[in-house]
Amino acid sequence: MLLVATALGAQAQDNDKILNRPYVDNKRWHLGFSVGTHTQDFQFTHNGYVTENGESWYIEIPSFSPGFNVTVLADLRLGKHFNLRFSPGMCFGNKVVKMHNVNGEEREQQNVKNNYVLLPLDLKISAERYRNMRPYVLTGVMATFDVSKKRSDLLQFKSTDFMLSVGFGCDFYLPFFKFCPELKFCFGLTDALKHDRPDLSDDPSMLKYTNSLKKVTQQMVVLSFYFE
Repeated sequence: MLLVATALGAQAQDNDKILNRPYVDNKRWHLGFSVGTHTQDFQFTHNGYVTENGESWYIEIPSFSPGFNVTVLADLRLGKHFNLRFSPGMCFGNKVVKMHNVNGEEREQQNVKNNYVLLPLDLKISAERYRNMRPYVLTGVMATFDVSKKRSDLLQFKSTDFMLSVGFGCDFYLPFFKFCPELKFCFGLTDALKHDRPDLSDDPSMLKYTNSLKKVTQQMVVLSFYFE
């Protein structure tokens, strides 16, 4: 029994050292796809606007709603530790914007639904491989295009935005593919709010929400699971 236990222990140690797909990172380029979830947020910059009736409005997103995202991947090897990754895709989600009058109890809310086309370009910087895992960090830029139908809401947002992204993840080498969970933080670079609202010309009092904001920038946290 002692000999059997020793043999099994030695075999387990040997199996731990087996490298899955040892040459996969030497490919010039490869393809993949991902599925995942995300949360969307807005960073509101208020300007202290007060209406003729003495109203002052505060606008926020107090809670987050998870959404769904799916992408395809094209990965170009630049060197031993560097890869350039292009992963276009779609994400579907929403943000519940709440507005309240700081001088009273009046409240409004708006459910902002988004269907984004994502065009991210990232530089992936990988550490040395340790057995069947390899951590990495990444940074890049991303263009977003909202293709959902626009309505005449209390607040309207632009269809196009550009974002800066940073994140980290880890490659896990399985016998037939790489599995790569990744967490990315995205920060909008432009003002996403539409300040010009000709659709509200018949009811200018509804401009008080737009007029209360100097700038709105978009933020996203994206959790993706890549299969490469």
